[in-house]
Amino acid sequence: MNDVKAWYKSRTVWGALVAIFASLAQAAGVEVTTGEAGELADLIVAAVGAAGGLIALIGRISARRRVI
Repeated sequence: MNDVKAWYKSRTVWGALVAIFASLAQAAGVEVTTGEAGELADLIVAAVGAAGGLIALIGRISARRRVI
C-alpha cells in the first residue's frame, strides 16, 4: 500500500503554514482567530487541489500527442 502524498495536499502542512502566518499577522496587529485559521487552511487545500486539476486539464489539452 502506498501511503505517500504530496506535501501540498497535506492539511497538516497548510495548517502549520497558516498558523505561522497568523502568528506573524498578530504580531503586526491583525487579529486572526483559531477558527479563521482552520477555515483558511481548508480553503487553501481545496484551492491547491482545484489548481492541480486545472493544470492537468490544460496540460492534456495542449499536449501534442492524442490519447486513445
